[in-house]
Amino acid sequence: MGRIAKPHGLYGEVSVEPRTDEPDRRFAVGAVLATRTPGGAAPHGPGRPTSLSVRSARWHQNRLLVGFEEITDRSAAEAARGLVLVCAVDDAERPDDPDEFYDHQLIGAQVLTTDGAVAGELTGILHGAAQDLLAVRTTDGHEALVPFVAALVPSVDVAAGRIVVDDRPGLLRPAPEE
Repeated sequence: MGRIAKPHGLYGEVSVEPRTDEPDRRFAVGAVLATRTPGGAAPHGPGRPTSLSVRSARWHQNRLLVGFEEITDRSAAEAARGLVLVCAVDDAERPDDPDEFYDHQLIGAQVLTTDGAVAGELTGILHGAAQDLLAVRTTDGHEALVPFVAALVPSVDVAAGRIVVDDRPGLLRPAPEE
């Protein structure tokens, strides 16, 4: 749902880089969010809680500022910097837009080419400023990054666990030598 960035002020408020299309809903007062390290592990060490309760949330100059019950001063806010915030999502819950998906719905999906050949498995989604990238472990063991755009990913079937990619030279496999 987001990543804790730098502290804001002296009383534990932090800026959060949202990774959700629903920040007002996900960071509502009272929401309890689990925390993970950027690598996906449970955090450990002083000032690195495994869950945080939203005390306050507001927008300031296009930045989301969030206060958590467990973070009460600037030192605690600095210790929490870099933690990734996650929440449990009911499998029946779907984004409002039919062309939007939650990451957990896609990870592990089989990746096929438009001609029906198995290309690999989706292992992750990298969220970038310009566009998202699908991390695909190909059948030959390589990792390919595919821009998650309609021109290259014409079909996503969450129920069937399949993603169709319009393969181009160099996209899923190294480009042939000329």
